[in-house]
Amino acid sequence: MSHLLVELSFESAQTHWGENALLSFHGDTARIHLQKDASKQQQLSRIQAAARKLDGFNLTGVTLVGNWQIEQQWSFAFSYRRPRNPATIEWAENADKATLEKRYAALEFTRDLVNATPEEVSPEALAQRSVDWLTDIAGDDIAITQWVGEELEQAGWTGIYNVGRGSNRPPVLLELDYNPSGHADEPVSAALVGKGITFDSGGYSIKSSEGMLDMKCDMGGAATVTGGLGLAIMNGLTKRVKLYLCCAENLISGHAYKLGDVLTYKNGVTVEVVNTDAEGRLVLADGLLAAGETGAQLTIDAATLTGAAVAATGGDYNALFALDKTTQQRFVEQSAQENEAVWPLPLEVWHQDKCPSQFADTANSRPQKGGGAGGASNAAGFLSRFVANEGKGWLHVDLAAAYNASGTTTMPAGASGIGIRSIARALLEN
Repeated sequence: MSHLLVELSFESAQTHWGENALLSFHGDTARIHLQKDASKQQQLSRIQAAARKLDGFNLTGVTLVGNWQIEQQWSFAFSYRRPRNPATIEWAENADKATLEKRYAALEFTRDLVNATPEEVSPEALAQRSVDWLTDIAGDDIAITQWVGEELEQAGWTGIYNVGRGSNRPPVLLELDYNPSGHADEPVSAALVGKGITFDSGGYSIKSSEGMLDMKCDMGGAATVTGGLGLAIMNGLTKRVKLYLCCAENLISGHAYKLGDVLTYKNGVTVEVVNTDAEGRLVLADGLLAAGETGAQLTIDAATLTGAAVAATGGDYNALFALDKTTQQRFVEQSAQENEAVWPLPLEVWHQDKCPSQFADTANSRPQKGGGAGGASNAAGFLSRFVANEGKGWLHVDLAAAYNASGTTTMPAGASGIGIRSIARALLEN
C-alpha cells in the first residue's frame, strides 16, 4: 500500500472492524469513523489519532476525499506529517484548499527548520534560511541588517555576544524588515523576537546527556515567529513588521561566558550570570531592546524558554505572559480562533525582582534547579525589564508545546509548529 484515499464517516464501522473502530478500510480507501454526539474538539482529536495510525503505514501519500471541513483537514495534516520522509497530502477539492496550502507551507518551514540537526543549523545558517524563505515569499519587500560575531560586542548586543562566544561558529542578531509600502518612514506595526539557540549544551551549567539530546529545538522560537510572519505575508499582510532573530550556540570552551560574569545591556541594566543554562532570556533581552526602538504597537517574543512552563501546561499548551492584560486577552482569543492552545500564566511588575543579585541589578535566574518556584513567571519578569512602554503591547510566548521528543497518540515526534497561526492572525489584526 503506497497511496490512499481518506474519507470521514459518522457511521459505525462494520462489525469485523470493531464496534467502536477508529478506522476501517475499503479497497484503496481508509474511512475515519467519528461520533455524531462528540464535541468538535473530540472529533478533531479522533482525526489526529487516525492520522497517526495511518502515518505508521509509511505511505508515500494520501488524498482527502469527501466532505471535510477546514479544521478537520488541518488536524489530519498536522498529525500526519512525520519528521523523516514525510508523506505528501492532497487536500479535498473544496474552497479551503488555497488556505490550507499556505498554512502547510508555513508549517513545513517551521518544523523542518527545528527538526534539522544542530550541525546543519548554525546561528548564521538559521538566519540565512529564514531570510531565504521570507524573501521567496515577499521578494523586494524584505531588507536585512545583521550583526555577526565581534560586531555584536561592538554594537552593544551583549547578551547574544556573550552566550554565543564559546562557539567557533559566531552568534548573529538578524533584523529583517518587511515593508510592503516601500516608504522608509512607514511606521512599524509590529515587532517579532525569536530565541535562536541552535544548540544548548547548558554551557558551564551543563545539561545531562538526556537533557541535551533534543536541544536542537532550542531555536524553536526563531522558527515559530518566522513561520508566523511568512504565513501572515502569504495571507495578505500589508503592514510593516520587523523580525529579530537572536541566534547563538551555547557551548563550553576557553572563550565561553561563565557563572559570576556581569553583563551590561544597552538600557543600562546589569545582569549577573548565575546559570549559563538560563541563556535564552539573555539573548532575548537584546532582541526586545531592538524591538523597542522600532516604536511598534505590538511586540511578540517566542522562545522555548523554561522547563517550568512545560511543568505547568504539560506540554499541551504554550504559556503566555503579559503585563498588558488587554493585549494578552486578545491573543488568547486569537489563538482560540486558530485552534491553537495557549494558557496565561502570572506576570506582574514585581516579578522583575524575583531573581535578586548582590552584584548587579538582577541575576538571570535563581541559583537552584529550574530557577525555583515560579520559574517561568520569573523568566518573564526578567524579560519585562527590556521592553518598551512599560510592557504595553508586549506578549511573551513560552513555547512549552513546541517539540515532542517522541511521538504521541495524536502528534508526531519533533517540532509541532504550534503558534504560527496565532502569530499570523495577531499581525493581520493589529
